[in-house]
Amino acid sequence: MTKPSLPELLHAAVTAVGGTERPGQAAMADAVAEAVDDHSHLLVQAGTGTGKSLGYLVPALAHGERVVVATATLALQRQLVERDLPRTVDALHPLLRRRPQFAMLKGRSNYLCLHRLHEGVPQEEEEGLFDQFEAAAPSSKLGQDLLRMRDWADETETGDRDDLTPGVSDRAWAQISVSSRECLGATKCAYGAECFAEQARERAKLADVVVTNHALLAIDAIEGAPVLPQHEVLIVDEAHELVSRVTGVATGELTPGQVSRAVRRAAKLVNEKAADALQTASEGFERVMELALPGRLEEVPEDLGYALMALRDAARTVITALGSTRDKSVQDEDAVRKQAMASIETIHGVAERITQGSEYDVVWYERHDRFGASVRVAPLSVSGLLREKLFADRSVVLTSATLKLGGDFNGVGASLGLSPEGTAGDDVPQWKGLDVGSPFDYPKQGILYVARHLATPGREGSRTDMLDELAELVEAAGGRTLGLFSSMRAAQAAAEELRGRLERPILLQGEETLGELIKNFAADPETCLFGTLSLWQGVDVPGASCQLVIMDRIPFPRPDDPLMSARQKAVEEAGGNGFMAVAATHAALLMAQGAGRLVRATGDKGVVAVLDPRLANARYGSYLRASLPDFWYTTDPNQARRSLAAIDEAARADAK
Repeated sequence: MTKPSLPELLHAAVTAVGGTERPGQAAMADAVAEAVDDHSHLLVQAGTGTGKSLGYLVPALAHGERVVVATATLALQRQLVERDLPRTVDALHPLLRRRPQFAMLKGRSNYLCLHRLHEGVPQEEEEGLFDQFEAAAPSSKLGQDLLRMRDWADETETGDRDDLTPGVSDRAWAQISVSSRECLGATKCAYGAECFAEQARERAKLADVVVTNHALLAIDAIEGAPVLPQHEVLIVDEAHELVSRVTGVATGELTPGQVSRAVRRAAKLVNEKAADALQTASEGFERVMELALPGRLEEVPEDLGYALMALRDAARTVITALGSTRDKSVQDEDAVRKQAMASIETIHGVAERITQGSEYDVVWYERHDRFGASVRVAPLSVSGLLREKLFADRSVVLTSATLKLGGDFNGVGASLGLSPEGTAGDDVPQWKGLDVGSPFDYPKQGILYVARHLATPGREGSRTDMLDELAELVEAAGGRTLGLFSSMRAAQAAAEELRGRLERPILLQGEETLGELIKNFAADPETCLFGTLSLWQGVDVPGASCQLVIMDRIPFPRPDDPLMSARQKAVEEAGGNGFMAVAATHAALLMAQGAGRLVRATGDKGVVAVLDPRLANARYGSYLRASLPDFWYTTDPNQARRSLAAIDEAARADAK
């Protein structure tokens, strides 16, 4: 039997999922197959509606080597494992004459820990050891969640947090989960043979396709201990998110509360001298943090340096003592010891990293209304790490609807550690960029309206003219508005203002769960939904409920954002344009994601309104506009309102 061609396989898969074959999808599949065969790398931009999941799954499955697919969102992981992969495997099985296996793999803390469930959480000394299920009042939300999780534990096959519906708070989940550092290990744990996390790892070892998330991919790259099974092909979907997810995993943090909890955990397991030294260091750190003001620390202040050195040295002594003492009076000693060791090792690691003072790290203070002050450390750039760890020994395909910023892939490529496209050299990962377009006719389906006549937004203060414009546009659209704001304060102010002016329901992020808000927004065309960052890329509402997407201003990073400003400064010191490389790239990515909320299906029509004149007037405006879908462009407010009114009228007629 001859080997089936890629077009045959793609046709079978698309038919199986009930989709439509699209030229962009076929072009993507060809390019992925070529990259995999050549052991090269590919950045591919595939617009909404292209069917990019099948565009990479079909050539990857046809190749026959193990593939890891890493995604940013839970929704896409579920879609792949519950819908796309089962149907695709069924469709390709007769043609390939083999049935590829697939599995989901996440970090250990995403799985229910049977030891925690049955033995309880090791508690701090003054609280005593108790059964958390008995201690939480059954009438409280926490108590109800704990009881529900105990029942769920008897029926779940995966132990995966995301299979628990409805979900529970982080606090509740922490009662029945452990981090990889806190885990006793399958051989030492009484429940090792039944462990959900271990079972997930075993399934992944046997699978042809392993679906994971960006965070686990980052841990696998950074920590050196392989978490993912060996693989020949890595596909990173939602790749525009990768740099921020890797940065998050590589960021360390210390708070006085975290340190004092670690002290309490370790105190009962080590000698008095070691415990006292750690307690003294903890108190010294807390005193320094009481005076901490938010902002970047170009140099570590002397008092913080001394406090961190004391913490580091005391933590090192405790780690040694923890390894050599046993105390049979402590109930479930192995679990208590493991939890204590994990928290002390974290403190030691972060304190040592900050005191060593690498030029490649950024250190800053943060202050949170609820949790107080913290000191944080993050890499100035993760591009070197990604270049070294991501692109060696495997073919990598990175895909998203937004990878081409300002007209090319080099901006995103640079953030991933790649040299400009076409650069040759022994140490240079070879890659190419491909934009397969979109099935949507953007110039006919959408309008980009920039409110050029408004005042340039300042850092603070009310924008009365912007709120007037916002109200007029919402009214012209008949509701149907997704409002994307650069800050929660701006979203709240706009919602409050429009609730007083208009007779339309205005939903506000934070007043209900995100899922519930999006469901209610989609259900009623007259409703508006206002919010901030997670709405810029987390909303998929095709049809007449979302015909106006408003951005209050260009979403540049805050000037006082320590990490972004440090990155900008580093580019400038190297002779580059820091503003364009960091701030404008950040804004372009978010705006492209935000504008992508408008057209989600071939019948969708509407307006993206940017209430910031800089998009039309500033020199960088053309770069930002080139990063957006190719909508018809206008700065005429009357044209925008007339178009919205016509779209609203057509939607009402269709609804009758």
